[in-house]
Amino acid sequence: MPLFRHHRAPERAGSSRRGALALLAPLALAAAFAGPQAAFAQDAWPSKPITLVVGYPPGGSTDLTARTLAPELSTRLGVPVVIENLGGAGGAIGAQKVASSAADGYTLLLGASNEIAINRLVTKKVKYDVKDFTALSLIASQPLVLVASTGSGVKTAAEFVQRVRSQPGKTSYGSSGVGTSLHLAGEMVKEQGQLFMTHIPYRGVAPLTNDLLGNNIEFGVFVLSSGLPHIRSGKVVALGTTEARRSAITPDIPALAELPQFKNVDINVWFALMGPANLPRPVADKLRKVTREALQAPEFRKKLEASGSVVASPSVDLDAYLASEVAKYRKIVQFAKIEE
Repeated sequence: MPLFRHHRAPERAGSSRRGALALLAPLALAAAFAGPQAAFAQDAWPSKPITLVVGYPPGGSTDLTARTLAPELSTRLGVPVVIENLGGAGGAIGAQKVASSAADGYTLLLGASNEIAINRLVTKKVKYDVKDFTALSLIASQPLVLVASTGSGVKTAAEFVQRVRSQPGKTSYGSSGVGTSLHLAGEMVKEQGQLFMTHIPYRGVAPLTNDLLGNNIEFGVFVLSSGLPHIRSGKVVALGTTEARRSAITPDIPALAELPQFKNVDINVWFALMGPANLPRPVADKLRKVTREALQAPEFRKKLEASGSVVASPSVDLDAYLASEVAKYRKIVQFAKIEE
């Protein structure tokens, strides 16, 4: 009997090991197919510098927003956040780089409404779409402002309507280019006011400003922050901002929506933090968390507000917001038959 028991013991041990291996096999298989979500959940992210792409040259409102946000993210994530300016094609070159980047959280976009939501609607050259990004957080927005040259003699939005209607097809307004937020704002004003006027696209804000100040064009649309110095100096006349209510930054400038014919005019330029599509959930959640913290930081808010921006509410559902904005822009693009 002792010999028998001694002979059987190794068999029971082998059986026990086989049983344990059988139990471990499904776990190993599950781990192998868990994908990047599990890997990112286990690994410490971030572990190296993050690139924050801006689709414009340094100095503009998008770049300023990015440079205000970057140190806040860096402090909270514990790694450098480096700005990369990739100007061109109305922000589309920078946006395309991020849309095509690896979904690892190390390449992000600080984008504006133009390249994220509008460009795809107006030109077939843009191959990416909103769905090619992971929406992380709305950062800020700025109202636009309809202005008149001093030589036009127009002082109010009501006088603007009267002038355009008295000279149908003979008046024009300028924007910073075809398919920009400024262009769409002008077309929304035309649609809502049932106005017949011509759009003059410029290659950026600088030449538009020169022609307005030189009285070579009567009307134009600015981002409020870029138009405000000329408004305050009396070189152009502010007729109205383009959001539903007056801006807290310029309560002395009426909103166009205060006139009955413009009651539905509500458009601005906004800035959002985006990542490539399919960003792992742990990474996206961490980015949203630290961005929410930044949006509530007094110094961050102070800097953005000083530049003319309104800081976004941390509770904004960016996916829903983007869907509503794209629907709004699509309607304007179809009305104005805008295409490049």
